[in-house]
Amino acid sequence: MPILNRIAGFGPEMEAWRKHLHAHPELGFECHETAAFIAARLADFGVDEIHTGIAKTGIVALIEGRGPGATIGLRADMDALPILERTGAEHASTRAGKMHACGHDGHSTMLLGAAKYLSETRNFAGRVALIFQPAEEDGGGGSKMVEEGIMDRFDIAEVYALHNAPGMPEGTFRTEPGPIMAGVDTMHIHVRGVGGHAATPQLTRDPIPAVIGIVSAIQTIGTRNADPLSDLVISVTQIHTGSAENVVPDTAYINGTIRSFDPAVQDLVERRLTEIVAGQAASYGVEAELIYERWYPATVNHADKAAFAAEVARGVSGQVLWEVGKEMGAEDFSFMLNARPGAFLFIGQGDTAPVHHAEYDFNDRIAPIGASFFARLIETALPVPALELQED
Repeated sequence: MPILNRIAGFGPEMEAWRKHLHAHPELGFECHETAAFIAARLADFGVDEIHTGIAKTGIVALIEGRGPGATIGLRADMDALPILERTGAEHASTRAGKMHACGHDGHSTMLLGAAKYLSETRNFAGRVALIFQPAEEDGGGGSKMVEEGIMDRFDIAEVYALHNAPGMPEGTFRTEPGPIMAGVDTMHIHVRGVGGHAATPQLTRDPIPAVIGIVSAIQTIGTRNADPLSDLVISVTQIHTGSAENVVPDTAYINGTIRSFDPAVQDLVERRLTEIVAGQAASYGVEAELIYERWYPATVNHADKAAFAAEVARGVSGQVLWEVGKEMGAEDFSFMLNARPGAFLFIGQGDTAPVHHAEYDFNDRIAPIGASFFARLIETALPVPALELQED
């Protein structure tokens, strides 16, 4: 079951779609032109239904197979990142400060390629639901599409997704039974003191020592409060305060990310952060407020679906990395896996710049591989009865 010849045959067309999407990036839920381009291609392919405006700019398109059967969802994300592109490519972003630095242009292209093939051949029973999702990078578009009822509305029984992986051998797949990517939370800490002249600090309530105390104490959560065998990362990524060398500031701000896999660990981190912020503020005579935001849950594959998807992937590329370990990045496909069984896989894109980098570009050579995976998954999971094949 290698790359499908038909899909390989329209590889150049897929590359043209991808480069068009790359040159016209859009952010968050504002994927209006992207969605319009995708919907137009789907209409050209002759899919049976196209439902737009889900989670503002999301799309669910349906392709009917030969006879009754389950509905399987295939998802691709559409949004870009607020990054100034430095690839120098002819198809580089035409919108300054926006670029497809995570390969969502490629993900959408792979799903479009599968859609074109499946619309032509319909060599499956049941139905495929093509899910094109906005706002994966920021905003939780996956959560919004689930909240708007796509799983029940379209009777989706299972759901699958692919993400490109720079640094992994080109065309190789990787997945895990169980957790594959972490959940992500965000902390915002606002510290308020009393500013004044730096020459008379006794007349101020300096927020800076409190910030230093808070950040230092945060480091003990992972080393002294959490189980050493639990997977936890807490990274302070922003500290903002001050305006001049002779001024004690009034306020300070701390920001950071928390990555974990266990809701109990999330509860622990939130509790300890609350205690640390309150305690350090009291110690330094300032006021402090913690805002703890729970964003994406951990991406957890259903073991049997991950094993099935890995077998399909092995038939397409011959190379699958299995049970090589989860990672601390996050994905809002997690919301869809919480709603329905399925699996999330990576596809190697070779030795390229990493995702979220200004020099990143999707490797068009892997698009036919990803599209073939999606198509074979549908044909394998929803086989046409033998009698009907004989009648054809």
